[in-house]
Amino acid sequence: MAKSSPRRFAGKSTGTVTVIEAKVHRSSARRARLAFILTAVIVGVLSAVVAASYWHPIVALIVGALVGVVCGAAAWLLVRIWPVLQRLWWWATEIVLTVGLLTGWVQLANHTSTVVTLLVVALVVGVPAAVPVIRRQVIAWAWCLIVRHRLRVCFSQFIIANQSGSLPLILWARPTPVGERVWVYLRPGLSAKDLEGRLDKIAVTCHASTVLIERAAENNAAYLRFDIKRREVLTANVGSPLVDAIDRNAPVSASPLTVPTALDLPDVDAPTITLPTQGKPAKKPATTANGSKPAASSSAPEDDVSDWI
Repeated sequence: MAKSSPRRFAGKSTGTVTVIEAKVHRSSARRARLAFILTAVIVGVLSAVVAASYWHPIVALIVGALVGVVCGAAAWLLVRIWPVLQRLWWWATEIVLTVGLLTGWVQLANHTSTVVTLLVVALVVGVPAAVPVIRRQVIAWAWCLIVRHRLRVCFSQFIIANQSGSLPLILWARPTPVGERVWVYLRPGLSAKDLEGRLDKIAVTCHASTVLIERAAENNAAYLRFDIKRREVLTANVGSPLVDAIDRNAPVSASPLTVPTALDLPDVDAPTITLPTQGKPAKKPATTANGSKPAASSSAPEDDVSDWI
């Protein structure tokens, strides 16, 4: 469905504004006809069977046909306008916010003076802009609204949809410390593997640094979670409470810090291990004057070196 203008200015067309793509328009028309036929036949037969219990069979057949046609027309209308309802759903949050703000402005202007109206508007706009915490929250939620539409642009531009042209259903988005997190439900014809090769393009479209995709449910491969990363929080400086626990008035020791370089244990008797030589009895180790045993050497002159090889 497209809205075009036949007027020309200086010999040039004013252009065409596409509301619903031609592929979606044809698919919607085909499904609307099918919905009308199925609903009319099923509801008509059931209504005729129920009416036959109270009226003549001919009258029940006529009543069933009328009820079936009415219900089929309702089903045809619902399927036919579904693309429009889908786009209204895409912009539902923005529409609700706009209607709420306009309604509040009109009610405030009609029931208060101009000074009070300007004062309330200044408070509503100025307080979030002046308080950093509130300002960051407002900006984070605004990015959530923007990201939902940017992901939809990715799906419609360079990600293959199914044959009927149905795009994935973008459910909800919320801010995270590094960006946004969006939950998406895929339609038949698309999988997570198809999206993993296009993460760099999705990041460019969403004005982010990186994008990650994970399953939101283990038992459902169509339910995915998009983690859109805009900033790195691990590189920020974090204040430690241990610094405040140090007494700033405590005297600083003037003595130099001595770092030990070796261990001095003269009072510990180290065991002496000697290896017996071939054909000769092992000699009793000698002792020093203070009664301690000398340190064992790695090998004696009379040792056979072949035992160590």
